[in-house]
Amino acid sequence: MQFDRKDLGNEQLIQFYRSLLLPRMIEEKMLVLLRQGRISKWFSGIGQEAIAVGATLALQPDEWVMPLHRNLGVFTSRHMPLSKLFKQWQGSQDGYSNARERSFHFGNKDHHICGMISHLGPQLAIAAGVALAAKLKGEQKVSLAFSGEGGTSEGDFHEALNTAAVWDLPVIFLIENNGYGLSTPVSEQYRCKDLVDRARGYGMGGVKIDGNNILSVYDTIKGVREYCIREQKPYLIECETFRMRGHEEASGTKYVPPHLFEEWEKKDPVKTFEQWLLQEHVLDEERIGRIRENIKEYIEVELAMAQESSPVQVSTERELADVYAPVPDTDVPDVGLADDENKKELRLIDAVKEGLDQSMQQHPNLVLMGQDIAEYGGAFKITEGFVEKYGKARVRNTPICESAIVGIALGLSLEGYKGMVEMQFADFVSVGFNQIVNNLAKIHYRWGHAADVVIRMPTGAGVGAGPFHSQSNEAWFTHTPGLKVVYPATPEDAKGLLIAAINDPNPVMFFEHKALYRSVSGGVPDIYYETPIGKARQVQTGSDISIITYGSGVHWATQYAAAHPDISLDIVDLRTLLPLDYDAIRASVERSGKVVILHEDTLTGGIGGEISAWISEHCFSILDAPVIRCASLDTPVPFSIDLENNFLAKARLDACVQKLLAY
Repeated sequence: MQFDRKDLGNEQLIQFYRSLLLPRMIEEKMLVLLRQGRISKWFSGIGQEAIAVGATLALQPDEWVMPLHRNLGVFTSRHMPLSKLFKQWQGSQDGYSNARERSFHFGNKDHHICGMISHLGPQLAIAAGVALAAKLKGEQKVSLAFSGEGGTSEGDFHEALNTAAVWDLPVIFLIENNGYGLSTPVSEQYRCKDLVDRARGYGMGGVKIDGNNILSVYDTIKGVREYCIREQKPYLIECETFRMRGHEEASGTKYVPPHLFEEWEKKDPVKTFEQWLLQEHVLDEERIGRIRENIKEYIEVELAMAQESSPVQVSTERELADVYAPVPDTDVPDVGLADDENKKELRLIDAVKEGLDQSMQQHPNLVLMGQDIAEYGGAFKITEGFVEKYGKARVRNTPICESAIVGIALGLSLEGYKGMVEMQFADFVSVGFNQIVNNLAKIHYRWGHAADVVIRMPTGAGVGAGPFHSQSNEAWFTHTPGLKVVYPATPEDAKGLLIAAINDPNPVMFFEHKALYRSVSGGVPDIYYETPIGKARQVQTGSDISIITYGSGVHWATQYAAAHPDISLDIVDLRTLLPLDYDAIRASVERSGKVVILHEDTLTGGIGGEISAWISEHCFSILDAPVIRCASLDTPVPFSIDLENNFLAKARLDACVQKLLAY
């Protein structure tokens, strides 16, 4: 192996050696602890240390890194306290994730490391989002995301690289090609000769290097970093290496031909660099021995400190409290304080637009992203005129890649930006589902960083749009702790809830019913105000039957009430589906004793089942009849208007009410 020191002095080379040796010796200790049962799992990076260490040393300390399982060298090279890392790996509460995460599934903002999730690919888009933040701020920074060769088969790899190229983002994508994705060899992963060849297809530069040569890795990353900043473009690096142990220790290595271990043992990144330093008289055997002894002593001292951790203290209250980031107090007035005399008549779509417009004025760090939202103004023209008013840097057309854009929004939030992602139709969110339910929703609980992202979801049927442009999929997200799910029914609430959602540092799924966009109007205050998230609205009070509903169901219920003045209906507009306003639900049940839960979503698995179960569990003694769910048919949404009318829950509302009246 050829090492080129270039302008590196002896002391810097020795520091590189220490940085390379430290994760190797930590890993050797961890394997002992694993056999002793003191840790439960370990993903070994032995044989690959030069990549993580060399890349991290080439970056500035305040540049974000998105590591994976085998990148211990990133954490040690960022000088994270080893005792706290040991606590993390042992599942201690005073580690980096409050005992909520395993091994390297954690991050830390102080060290500019973003914790991975097991799905691997989503890390790449987050790095692109951080790079976008640097570009918007005019900072001379890059971000760097690791990927294994197996992860390059994921759609997230394509989406992130394509978007980074289209948006000219200063981000480095680094592939650690170690030959195997768990047990699957590269011959079964891809057909191109080299993965770096894919860079050309995205219109970006790329290079393949020896990933076991720390000086080659360092020099390459350093040069690529300068290129990305100077040219404001992304770059792809493929590092050739080998994994000397199993995917994780339990999986073993029987699937690897023995001769590969013999070949790669000769290329060991620690041993070869050590031999070169001896050959160049930078180090001698005596000093190497002292360095190793110092590191061994350091590891033992830090491990002893980690053993002093207290047992995990279980607190249900704390666990629930940490799902969401605290919402800061603001001086934004509540909708209830708005002056009725200063209201204007707006359609729901215009109220959404006004709320978004005022939020853009209020938050210079708010960035809008979505397909066709710039010059075209979006599929529903909500952002029409915004690009002229706020510029293309903040009103960004995206490629058709929902997963990457959600990930980019998360990356922006790491750097203090607010992101709004418009799904062209709520149906298309399925393509970005993983980023939402596993990245956005869990990040605060996992390692304390908020995901300041709002995802706008044009939703619902009633417009003859068929199965893929009409779904009510809000229940997909009400099952996910960490998300907030908002669904306004009136223009006033649409504006106020959108402003509240953007002010909230937590990820909010904001549903807007397409059929209500231009069919529903109402008075909307001129001022910048909030409608509180998590609070239902009492539409009207009654004593015969409660109708608990939201979205289009609110209008079906009020129309039904107007057509049946002899029935005293108590109508509650939930407005927020996660978290639910259980106090308002209970109060309505107390007034009537009989309940219809009405929603446009299909019956099975809809949120009506959850609300019904809660009422039965907590309000059983005040019920005068079983809780009735009135929902749409358990079929896809049909295209034909006649079929769609039959599909919708509205067609069964009268039967449900009459059933309760007769009970």
